[in-house]
Amino acid sequence: MADQPADKKLFENLSGAGKAIGVLTSGGDAQGMNAAVRAVVRMGIYVEAKVYFIYEGYQGMVDGGDNIVEVSWESVSSILQVGGTVIGSARCKEFRTREGRLKAAFNLIQRGITNLCVIGGDGSLTGANLFREEWSGLLEELAQSGKIEEEAVKKYVYLNIVGMVGSIDNDFCGTDMTIGTDSALHRIIEVVDAIMTTAQSHQRTFVLEVMGRHCGYLALVSALACGADWVFIPEYPPEEGWEEQMCVKLSENRARKKRLNIIIVAEGAIDSHNKPITSEKVKDLVVQQLGFDTRVTILGHVQRGGTPSAFDRILASRMGVEAVLALLEATPDTPACVVSLSGNQAVRLPLMECVQMTQEVQKAMDERKFCEAVRLRGRSFENNLNTYKLLSHRRPDAELPKTNFNVAVLNVGAPAAGMNAAVRSAVRVGITEGHNMFAVIDGFEGFARGQIKEISWGDVGGWTGQGGSLLGTKRTLPAKYLEKIADQMRANNINALMVIGGFETCDRIKQSASGTKRRVFIIETMGGYCGYLANMGGLAAGADAAYVFEEQFDIRELQANVEHLTEKMKTSIQRGLVLRNENSNENYTTDFIYQLYSEEGKGVFDCRKNVLGHMQQGGAPSPFDRNFGTKISAKAVQWISKKLKETYRKGKVFANTQDSVCLLGMRRRNLLFQPVVDLKDQADFVHRIPKEQWWLKLRPLMKILAKYKTSYDVSDSGQLEHVARHSPKEAETGAI
Repeated sequence: MADQPADKKLFENLSGAGKAIGVLTSGGDAQGMNAAVRAVVRMGIYVEAKVYFIYEGYQGMVDGGDNIVEVSWESVSSILQVGGTVIGSARCKEFRTREGRLKAAFNLIQRGITNLCVIGGDGSLTGANLFREEWSGLLEELAQSGKIEEEAVKKYVYLNIVGMVGSIDNDFCGTDMTIGTDSALHRIIEVVDAIMTTAQSHQRTFVLEVMGRHCGYLALVSALACGADWVFIPEYPPEEGWEEQMCVKLSENRARKKRLNIIIVAEGAIDSHNKPITSEKVKDLVVQQLGFDTRVTILGHVQRGGTPSAFDRILASRMGVEAVLALLEATPDTPACVVSLSGNQAVRLPLMECVQMTQEVQKAMDERKFCEAVRLRGRSFENNLNTYKLLSHRRPDAELPKTNFNVAVLNVGAPAAGMNAAVRSAVRVGITEGHNMFAVIDGFEGFARGQIKEISWGDVGGWTGQGGSLLGTKRTLPAKYLEKIADQMRANNINALMVIGGFETCDRIKQSASGTKRRVFIIETMGGYCGYLANMGGLAAGADAAYVFEEQFDIRELQANVEHLTEKMKTSIQRGLVLRNENSNENYTTDFIYQLYSEEGKGVFDCRKNVLGHMQQGGAPSPFDRNFGTKISAKAVQWISKKLKETYRKGKVFANTQDSVCLLGMRRRNLLFQPVVDLKDQADFVHRIPKEQWWLKLRPLMKILAKYKTSYDVSDSGQLEHVARHSPKEAETGAI
């Protein structure tokens, strides 16, 4: 890599020599835990620390012996895509006693382990913090009983703790997402999509019970992602008389020719008097009041199973690396911290601040302060809830404001999963705001030909889970149609236009290679000149190399990669993966790279090539795409409404070009509206990519985890932040 600027903080200045790190998973398992374990092991070894597996969680720490084992680089090969946790997880009553913690301390001291990385829920992390607080006292007690030398007490005087939250419920305050949540949402949405086909065949109502004993995140987001008719969560119980309101809504939907109803119930759902609302109770109510054919499906542990999603693999890998950095930088005065996600940034927060806020949520629910419970869950949770309420219940026409503004929605560029969810959200929020909503068919080309029609609330029912673009989309740019488009805008009196699309992109990669005997897969991904898919797909799949346009490469780098892979294949590692963005280099094509690896790897490994092509754009959208598309679209329409009201005078809209044409997107931790005129300096319009790509900072992670020596800018790391407590107004701005 090129020389780094002097003001950048590089992690190679941090050494783990002489340090020992123990990694354990505790409590309930979650998909992605193995990716976190892998990242901790490889990053720890990379900085020359010793790394130990602690099998079976705290029970293994208490029992010692073969439960605490030093591991090598190869020990975590091929676990990235495996669900659950390969080092086991167990709940340990003995660790809750001082005697049990005394045994655990002795077993750690025997191996010189004074750095612990704990992957688990709030109970596991609270236990780790107590262990840390008692550490010096435990060592003194061990010395007094003659089990360790006084020298050991001085040498190992401090215990450093860093936590990562592994919980499918996303029930830990301080982080946008916990490891395993996205994968659990995938399992839920797969079931919902399958149920929808059978429910439509028979005109059925399905009551789906999902996990979430104390937190309704899974229920709420899956309801948002599938357009459920009703959702029950512990943080926000239904109002008095909900039984009648729900039945009226279900009846109205059937009257509008909707052939199925989906009701999602969190297992911990309660009413406003803190009494349980069970899936069976909901079913009985629907059958008795409406006579609908109603079935209950309880997902149970299916939600914990299966392979982790790409999001969870990347999240866990980033958190694992950040956890090791935090341990290396820890001082005696540093409180135990937890590595969290805020927007697209990895941050460190004091562990006990997060635990305290998590406990405050439960306390608020117990005291029936439900608005407070929702607020404490964080901006993202509150925004999810507000968006669901906005989109799921259509207010009567008499209660809607009437603005007389006409707002049109169209899709442009390549079809991308989540577009239909965004259109549905735009239409319904626009109608709620009092606008007349119009749909443009086939992008700018259709706009020029007058393919525009008014679209109603019911027209977009069931759109959330469908792939592609139901409105139709073309890559045609508006330049040659500007006059005709302007004519159509005048003819239809369009006051505002919402465009979903842009530089061609999509946010999913559907195939990662897992080979048999010593095989290297060469995979070509889409993305135009943007290497996001290749880079992030490589990080998610544990790739050995990912070639992208943004980081130029030459024959020397290709040769070095082949040699590096050849050496790896001479060990117990039997699988290699190389990704190439379709436009990364016009001369070093996928065929060229395939032939080079095939020739140079003769006698060591064989190669296979796969061009993924348009399958990356196909299929149903992921829960993330549905959720993100829905919320970002709702936010865009609300911004349009605000601008229309601000600029409306004497029957006309007077908009200036500076801030009336904006792009909405995620920047670091927040959603920001940015005037399109400002993008001229920030975008490479020839190659249709931003000049600065945030994900390029993650490229070294993939190289480190594939055993390359490289530089890694950790300027954004190292700052311990405090848990933010937001006001209700803040939920409307920024968070997704």
